[in-house]
Amino acid sequence: MHRRTLLATAVIGGTRLALEGRPLSARTLERTKVVLGVGGKPLLYYLPLTIAERKGFFKDQGIEVEINDFGGGAKSLQALVGGSVDVVTGAYEHTIRMQAKGQDIRAVVELGRFPGIVLAVKKALENKVKSPKDLVGMKVGVTAPGSSTNFFVNFLLAKEGVDPDQVAFIGVGAGPTAVAAMKKGEIDAIANLDPVIAKLEQDGDVFVLADSRTEEGTRAIFGGSNPAAVLYTRGEFIEKYPNTVQALVDAFLAALRWIEKASPEEIAAAVPEEYHLGDRSLYLTAVAKSKPTYSRTGVVPPEGMRNALDMLVRFDRELAGAKIDLSRTFDPRFVDRSGKG
Repeated sequence: MHRRTLLATAVIGGTRLALEGRPLSARTLERTKVVLGVGGKPLLYYLPLTIAERKGFFKDQGIEVEINDFGGGAKSLQALVGGSVDVVTGAYEHTIRMQAKGQDIRAVVELGRFPGIVLAVKKALENKVKSPKDLVGMKVGVTAPGSSTNFFVNFLLAKEGVDPDQVAFIGVGAGPTAVAAMKKGEIDAIANLDPVIAKLEQDGDVFVLADSRTEEGTRAIFGGSNPAAVLYTRGEFIEKYPNTVQALVDAFLAALRWIEKASPEEIAAAVPEEYHLGDRSLYLTAVAKSKPTYSRTGVVPPEGMRNALDMLVRFDRELAGAKIDLSRTFDPRFVDRSGKG
């Protein structure tokens, strides 16, 4: 587990944000320090988190954010349930799956409106693998078993009538380890995100089988929009620390606005150099491709909620008979109140 700490002062001045429309300076944050879990921070999927950290948007809100980077989203979720982190930047689908397990986990701001996940196959198998069903009996690398990358492949398999258990899923992480797993021949296919996929494509190691980096690709796969990364936490945390949650939401919305206006060069300059995977020009290309995936509003749309649920019920046996209240998977109050006052 890699641990990063972003320190910030608790003095805000005139920063505006607030429950009930009050400026933050007129309120008291219930918590000035939170622990945040993420699974694969260098991925462009989580760019809003890195930007909020590096551009000082958490600091602007008076919050000290300790970031714990895990091997995949499923591990971040486990940390939240276990109480070692307070909030998580992770896949929206986890809010649905946890409700089925009787746990109140809610998203409070959408970070990505398209998943950005790509299923790519080893180049040597190009004549053998024509669709996801051809992956039966093969080894597929995912960030971590039970993460959104795993769900993505499960859905593609289920759409073609294939039980996901017929594929061997292997956790390969979300950076150089994922690239190395493919290059060393440890896996036959990979479900991952940029810049990992961009690196493997550029080097000629893989061919793309399914791509959700664009609106067109996402609609072709899911039949409509499908929310990606969100900030989620326990319902009890939201109710106990609403001002703190509001401050976090505002920091992420500031990051989304910055990303929308920034050039790929500005984004590349803002992130740690190791995120470039040793190839800055490649990273610039990946950023340009990924920019459309980020949320424009911070709101998880109803269509996206339904599509996410429809995706999960295709392969998740626990959801087959569960009654899911999608309105309890996303709490819109904080996005609605952001910047008012």
